[in-house]
Amino acid sequence: MAASVPLLERKTETPPSSFTFAKDTPHGRRPQTIAHRGYKATNPENTMSAFQGAVEIGAHGIETDLHLSKDGVVLLSHDDTLKRCFGKDEKLIDCNWDYIKTLRTLKTPHQPMPRLIDLLEYLTTPGLEDIWILLDVKILLPSLMEVIMGNNTAQTKVDNYADDLFRLVAATLADVKSSRPWNERVLVGCWAAKYLPLCMKYLPGYPITHNGFSADYARQFLKVPGVGINMFQMLIVGPRGNSLLREVKKKKADRSILLWTVNEESWMKWSIRQDVDGVITDDPKKFLEVCKSYDKDEKLRHSRESWKAIFRQHIRVLMYGLSFRLKHGFWVDMEKVKKSLES
Repeated sequence: MAASVPLLERKTETPPSSFTFAKDTPHGRRPQTIAHRGYKATNPENTMSAFQGAVEIGAHGIETDLHLSKDGVVLLSHDDTLKRCFGKDEKLIDCNWDYIKTLRTLKTPHQPMPRLIDLLEYLTTPGLEDIWILLDVKILLPSLMEVIMGNNTAQTKVDNYADDLFRLVAATLADVKSSRPWNERVLVGCWAAKYLPLCMKYLPGYPITHNGFSADYARQFLKVPGVGINMFQMLIVGPRGNSLLREVKKKKADRSILLWTVNEESWMKWSIRQDVDGVITDDPKKFLEVCKSYDKDEKLRHSRESWKAIFRQHIRVLMYGLSFRLKHGFWVDMEKVKKSLES
């Protein structure tokens, strides 16, 4: 194997994440429409009806969240508990699949929780080859007190869970055959700096994006060729966010820029104006319509409530930024990344 630095600096003619780039349309170049947990505006989130609904209205991609059951099944759920969506006060990691599959969502139409394999098998349907997926890999987190006290047992449990989850995601992708390779249809979302090497260890050849909300924390991921940025839209508004967008665009040849979760029409138009590659939204139908009607000369006006929400989110990040870094790792360990690329 060649030396690690040239390997990291190597450029490919066709970026592996090119399927996530903005598209040329009859109305101009537009960000791709990515359905947040499926077509969440009209369906229970992260269910097959939500995914199918997103495909039917013309979404380009689907964003979904991954957790593990007690018996090692990769589940599609944003929460690590069953409380909000299914009304059961239990953690997913404490429940076996045979129990989880009997439950139905509180929201109508009442739907079961799907597995990753269910979504993958659906997307092998002829005619759906161009639909891609953003996998938001959720990891367990130690409590802040456990981190401060240096609780090695708690940290080992978290690290083992992360290793199991990435390994089982890779195994599931390998088990489902697609006419178009999954690494041309799957974007792996990584929140934590310390787990970036796991993405590369278990999913080599798959494009990666950093899911995040801190521009300063996200910036370090730009050191790794090909790792894109998927940022909380509210926290891109402002000088630090604008600076990050400029930096990503300088390295644009091998990485995409996505924004989440954009539901207000004026901010959808703002996102188009930022020349990003994709917009993650609860209402993909609405965003597709905005993409058609968008006027680059229109003066954008945002609601007072949305500005208040943006201000609150910026304050929240300032308050909880240190806690986030303590739990997720302060920086990308480039030596581990190099070793993962070489292995």
